[in-house]
Amino acid sequence: MDPLTQGIVGAAAAQSLSKKNNIIIITLLGFLAGLAPDIDIFIRSNDDPLLFLEYHRHFTHSLLFIPLGGLICSIVFYFIFTRRYQLTFGITYLYSTLGYATHGIIDSLTTYGTQLLWPFADTRIAFNTISVIDPLFTLPIVFLVILAMHKNKSSFATYAIVWAISYQSIAYIQKERAENVIERYAISQGHKLDSIEAKPSFGNIILWKVIYTYENNYHINAVRLGLKPKIFSGTSIQKIDIKRDFTWLDKNSQQFKDVKRFNWFSNGYLAFDQENKNIIYDIRFSSLPNSAEGLWGIKVDENKRNDLHVEYITNRNRSGRRFYELLEMIFN
Repeated sequence: MDPLTQGIVGAAAAQSLSKKNNIIIITLLGFLAGLAPDIDIFIRSNDDPLLFLEYHRHFTHSLLFIPLGGLICSIVFYFIFTRRYQLTFGITYLYSTLGYATHGIIDSLTTYGTQLLWPFADTRIAFNTISVIDPLFTLPIVFLVILAMHKNKSSFATYAIVWAISYQSIAYIQKERAENVIERYAISQGHKLDSIEAKPSFGNIILWKVIYTYENNYHINAVRLGLKPKIFSGTSIQKIDIKRDFTWLDKNSQQFKDVKRFNWFSNGYLAFDQENKNIIYDIRFSSLPNSAEGLWGIKVDENKRNDLHVEYITNRNRSGRRFYELLEMIFN
């Protein structure tokens, strides 16, 4: 999720077990440790454009890495500032680890995917219950964390955690509703579903993008979940089959390996750009929830040497204009 949310949830976790002394320092420990796992964004390469996708939300976000991540944070924080405020190393470690522990869990609630089970599995866990930015989730937590510092009462942090859990529970119910609505819609179209998955559109849990597969095609629609659900019909697009669609690509080439890597990252949700078959998009992410036009993807080139990587591309040129269309869909 966005840095503010990661930091403020970490701060709330630390505050919830704090005593009245040093609550501001404890808040800072939780906030900074809540941000720390995203240090993996610096793992990137000028030669390999997919390296950052492969290692973002990787080992630093793993459940198994939490004690070590908390230890690294506590060593840094202790020698920089906490010992000046008479906080022992043990206390610094406790609150740093509490903040660090929230990060991977919060990230796994989004669609991007988080390797919580590394090194035992490379599965990218994504519960699809919240957008990477959701003000209605984050702002109440910010308010309660600030109130906890101002009043010097950890109970407000507990309220923040209760709000976070309650919001996610509501979001999960919304996700189930969205899938049920579109499943009934698909059946009415004579489609027998192979799979179905819903994800919230940007910044809310009212408007959902729902993708289902039928006869090797992705069918993409949106549904607004008010008192009466409203469906925004979308599009269908053929699902990529690596063995079928890339016979022209040498199986030992770096580009072929990169296509497989991108397929892993995207949990298989790949489709060709409708105007350029050399461009492959991750269709989970789009400006509008009933669109197959991905926000990012890769470009393959049959004229490249076997040792060269694919090109990573973004598709955000029309996002600003479509933001207003998104608002119209959300607010009906």
